[in-house]
Amino acid sequence: MLEFVPSECKIILEVGCGEGLFGEQLIQQRGAEVWGVEPSIAAATRAATRLTRIYHGNYDGTIALPENYFDCIVFNDVLEHMIDPWSILHGSLRFLKKDHACIVASIPNFRNWHNLIEIVIKKEFTYRESGILDKTHYRFFTEQSIRTLFNTSGFDIIRSVGINPVQSKKFKIANFLLLNHIRDMQFMQFAVVSTPHGMGRNIG
Repeated sequence: MLEFVPSECKIILEVGCGEGLFGEQLIQQRGAEVWGVEPSIAAATRAATRLTRIYHGNYDGTIALPENYFDCIVFNDVLEHMIDPWSILHGSLRFLKKDHACIVASIPNFRNWHNLIEIVIKKEFTYRESGILDKTHYRFFTEQSIRTLFNTSGFDIIRSVGINPVQSKKFKIANFLLLNHIRDMQFMQFAVVSTPHGMGRNIG
């Protein structure tokens, strides 16, 4: 996901930063100021040794962060773990700079080929420890509903890219026969870059 964070973003907030490895790369490679929010005390303690500043706790309406401060807020596989990602995104607007800022996110693709084979053909919907059907996921999204999520939360998506494609000959044949209509089903996730409504494409 490093390539999706615009190079001009120098003050970055990572929500769900884990142990801070992603943010540490931004600091080392770009000299960025990186803040992190992490609910796990063990992970937050380790992240504190890597990032500029760390908040232990949940990212919600009560968090005390500076307003109009960050160039970029990053949600790497985080929004699907939240009960109300719409409110979370809309609430993030107050932390972003008013004239030049973005949100970068990666979100699992529920319409993934393997996922739908399991549901449609095998008639299964089994939660797991990780992956698209991670048992800690509250919300599920497709490429189209990701766009709706951001658009209804105050953002315009300026870049959307499928990442981690499946390698399946059966999928390639099916997609060819269906005239590329299921192209989106090959990706495990979608990476998006978005800016607040009205800001335009003045970033990235």
